[in-house]
Parts: sequence; C-alpha cells; structure tokens
Amino acid sequence: MSGAHPPFGTGPFRLVHDPKPRSGPEDTDLVAARLRGLSSAAAGELNFSRPRPTAAFSRRDSLRPGYPEARDLLAAQGYEPIIRPVGGHLALYGHGDLVVHLWAPHPDPRSSIRERFESFGGHAAAALRALGADARVGPVPGEYCTGEFSVNDAGRAKLAGTGQRLTRDGYLFSAVVMVEEAGPAREALEGAYALLGLDFRPGSVGCVADAVPGATVEDVREALVGTLMPMIRSSAPSGHSQSTACGATQDLQPRPSYALSGASRVH
Repeated sequence: MSGAHPPFGTGPFRLVHDPKPRSGPEDTDLVAARLRGLSSAAAGELNFSRPRPTAAFSRRDSLRPGYPEARDLLAAQGYEPIIRPVGGHLALYGHGDLVVHLWAPHPDPRSSIRERFESFGGHAAAALRALGADARVGPVPGEYCTGEFSVNDAGRAKLAGTGQRLTRDGYLFSAVVMVEEAGPAREALEGAYALLGLDFRPGSVGCVADAVPGATVEDVREALVGTLMPMIRSSAPSGHSQSTACGATQDLQPRPSYALSGASRVH
C-alpha cells in the first residue's frame, strides 16, 4: 500500500442489488447523494444495478464541435444523453449491461487511487475468467473511453471500464461491464465518435457474451460478488464486514466458497 490505510477502507460494507433499472440521471443523482453522505456514512456499499440505455458523455466531449450532433444521434437511437463528472470520453450502456458502484468512507482516499484501480481491475478480470472469458487488464487499440485499467477480452475488445471520484471523506469507484450484446453500442459509438472527431475502432467494443456464449447479467453479477467481496473483506478487520442484499443481512466472515464465482480521471 502506498498509504497508511487499506485502499478500500476498514469499515463494514453492504452488498446491494437494485432490482429496478436506473436511468443515467437517476444514477448520477444516487452517486451525488452517496458522495455527499460519506462524511457521516456508517458503512460502505457495493452496489449493482442494470442501467437504462445511457450515453454518458464527459465534460470534454461536451466542448467538442460535434457534440450536439452526436448527442442528438444517440438520443434518436434510444440512449439518454448525460454529462458525467469523470472519465475521458463517451461511453454507452444499456439493459444488457451491469453498473457497479463501490463507495466508502476513507481517511485518506487519495493515497490509494492506483491500488484501487489495480485491485478492482484484477479482481473483476478474475471473475470474468471464472466464467470462461480470457479477461485481462489494460487498454485495447482504438477503444472507446480509453483507460489504463480497462478489462478486456484477450487484448482485443473492451469488456469493462472503470473510474474513481474522491472527496475529502472517501471515494467512489465505478465500473460498467458490457455483458449481453455489443452490436447496438458498437454501431452507435462508431457514428458518435466520428461526429466528435475522435479515434475509434468498432471492433474494440466487446461484451462478455461474445467470449462466453449465453452469459447473462446475473451470471456476471454473481461472479463479481465472488471476487469483489473477498477483496473488500481483506481491507476490513475480522468481524467488521456485513452485507445487506435486497433487505437481507448476511455475515461476510470467511467461507469455503461463494455461489459463483481504465483509468479515468480522478476528481
């Protein structure tokens, strides 16, 4: 560790699966509320949700000459445009994808920025390998929203992007995993990136089901729980980690097994 504190903090954590798909604005509002509440939060949270179709532009994208045309193009294809506060460039996600948020209080969140990227990316890739993908950590040529800690399939296609936000009281780590169908996003991104004047290779857009036929969002979520919860638990002292999933509380002390098993700008 580069800092004196474990990268994910030492407090308890809840595990939450939101059964209702969230729109881009709803997700943005949730994240903002959680960040504001970190100073008084009693626990961290690992939160999974399915998104409604969203075109997440960065602030840099919104300043490019082709932004209005790209925004309107994607809106016409059913992607609700938003401006996200972090990240390099446009990312798309929809019903067949999985949004992961991990937030927690932390006494020195800036000290472990890179450790969180490395650990989360490595554990996410391990989860996808457990399902049968040749998942690795690192960017692929021509990918959308390039990140050092993207999770990819065999170095060819991006499967997940990651990002962080910091406050003085803690951190938010986020990832979007493309799971069930990459074709619509691939086509939409090609048109939008051309309008934005950005380099892009359509073949860089992948999804887990391309590598593991039949893989579902539920499969990926369970696999990620199987790797991310031990990652978080390793930061917490024995006896301090609990999980709440859909209203039920679970003990997260060590067990024999679970059911299954990029970098963005930091503000």
